[in-house]
Amino acid sequence: MTDHDTAEEHLDDIPLDALPLDGWHRARGARMVPFAGYDMPIQYEGIVAEHNWTREQAGLFDVSHMGQLLLSGPGLDAAVEAVLPIDLSTLKLGQQRYSLLLDEDGGVLDDLMVSRWPDALYLVVNGATKWDDMGTLREALPDDITLNYLNDRALLALQGPKAADALARHATGEYPLSALTFMRFGRFQIAGHDVTIARAGYTGEDGFEISLASDAAAEIADLLCAEPEVKPIGLGARDSLRLEAGLPLYGHDMSPETSPIEAGLIFGINKRRRTEGGFPGADRIIREINEGTARKWVGLTIAGRLPAREGAEVFAGEAHIGTVTSGGFSPTLQAPIAMAYVAADHAAIGTALEVEVRGKRLTATVSPTPFVPHRYYRGS
Repeated sequence: MTDHDTAEEHLDDIPLDALPLDGWHRARGARMVPFAGYDMPIQYEGIVAEHNWTREQAGLFDVSHMGQLLLSGPGLDAAVEAVLPIDLSTLKLGQQRYSLLLDEDGGVLDDLMVSRWPDALYLVVNGATKWDDMGTLREALPDDITLNYLNDRALLALQGPKAADALARHATGEYPLSALTFMRFGRFQIAGHDVTIARAGYTGEDGFEISLASDAAAEIADLLCAEPEVKPIGLGARDSLRLEAGLPLYGHDMSPETSPIEAGLIFGINKRRRTEGGFPGADRIIREINEGTARKWVGLTIAGRLPAREGAEVFAGEAHIGTVTSGGFSPTLQAPIAMAYVAADHAAIGTALEVEVRGKRLTATVSPTPFVPHRYYRGS
């Protein structure tokens, strides 16, 4: 997902909002940075240490800056299908699905998660785009569809191979936490507080996203971080984890200038909608599915140890054929990795390319993603 939301944004002329856990983060020594209109924790003890802890144990991320929306009203499914390229006939109660908000030209306005609640749809959208998303949705949806912004809710993500063990000690409900598999959610209680828990996340690890009342966030964060497997983790490690997992970040790897097909996000266009259309930008999307695109989003492994960052130019010989959209040094692989848009005829796995970093050409190879295998829990 859906956060897709980790790079710093400098919004010096806009007053910053405080997260529900702002004081909690500061008390634990977090380095705070402006991002998406909030002061956000980028790290506590260090990005690499936090990254490795999440890969090996469990990390608690505060993603309360993201937008939690609830849609309801008569004819809801048809109204939403006119806006999103999702097939709601196959989205059952307790399931969630990745989808996309597109403009009329098929450009990506945002990526988001959609969940089927009783008589409603619950959406999680990116923090930096949530106000624009709400405006787009309100304009596109019929007047009798109600859009509620759940601004009294916090959102915590518990991620890592030990996340289920730690959370299961505290989450109680009609069924055990282990009944949740990847991309399913349920209603639970933690310390007497009603919460909604989805088995999903943005690290490539098994994990959960917990929606809860803002005034319960500190108590539940304390409870989880008291478990030996759990530490608070900042946005810096969230970015390096999602990069290793080959997960795109909105505003970097996708934007209104990119289509979901060239971005490799065809899975966000559900099967029926790929032929039926009926959503913004459908003509372009269906054409690109059938005819291909001039460029493709690919993974790159880079020789040496110097990372290629966003904006680095990609070459095939003397020909400029692409641009890096996300890049960094992988703590897990101990090597630089990147993701880039390149000309389609240079996008095959194993293609040898070069990336220009600090005036030097570094050898790069088109590589499959994810760079580090996903470990989502799909059932025993």
